[in-house]
Amino acid sequence: MPEGHLVRAPALSRPDLFGESSRTRVSSFAQWRALTGRVVWTMATKGELIAAIVMPLVFTVGFYLPLRYVMQFQGIDYAQFVMPIVVLQTMAFTMMSNAQLAAVEALTGFSTRLQTMPIGLLVPLTSRIAAGLVRSTVSLIAALIYGHIIGFEFTGGWGQTVGFCAFAIAVGTVLAVGADGLGSLTKSPASLSQALTLPTLIFGMMSCGFVPETGFPEWVRPFVRNQPITQFAYALRDMAGDGVTWDVLRVGLFWLIGAAAVFTPFAVWASVRRA
Repeated sequence: MPEGHLVRAPALSRPDLFGESSRTRVSSFAQWRALTGRVVWTMATKGELIAAIVMPLVFTVGFYLPLRYVMQFQGIDYAQFVMPIVVLQTMAFTMMSNAQLAAVEALTGFSTRLQTMPIGLLVPLTSRIAAGLVRSTVSLIAALIYGHIIGFEFTGGWGQTVGFCAFAIAVGTVLAVGADGLGSLTKSPASLSQALTLPTLIFGMMSCGFVPETGFPEWVRPFVRNQPITQFAYALRDMAGDGVTWDVLRVGLFWLIGAAAVFTPFAVWASVRRA
């Protein structure tokens, strides 16, 4: 080799230098699946799924026993009458659980940490909603089992039964989306729980889910008759019975679609914003 000449090593291209690692991409679906699995696993190990099974029992016993004889004197099958509001209160419990989860993640800085990582913007929000959907499904199944024990039954066929379950889950999901947005903003699980409990009680007790409209004073009946929980209860009650008509279902659907149109952008903004 002549003096003064250096032997140069062959240049390595970037793919050769890092091998296949530079081509590795984690899909948003894989991220969503991992975060959802994390939340569901936490619910299973911390007893939240057990609570999702027990709470419908508490609602069923607490709502059915005090008024069943009074309603029986009025010729009302109270098991059939009260189960829609039991299911709706069960979905409200899921709503509050989602709010708590979002608030805890915001309080501990977990949400902020995720924003600094290469994770899809909507993955954390959708993973919490998916976990809430699991909780809602478990609670709904438990509520229907308890309802069957007290005499509740579906008489409108499989189509109406599926519609009942789908509508209940949809209500729970829309409420969970709105509550998730509140949880992401407040960062205070304790105060958020108190703030959500009051409107849940007001709308639940002042509805036709527990007693007919005639059981309320005249001055409050317009609110009781037209508020969303009453309309949801009407639709679910008819689905469990002879079948719901469009005139009954459309009002509940309008409330549900309107709530989704408001809650979804709010929850997305609250989830992706940077503090």
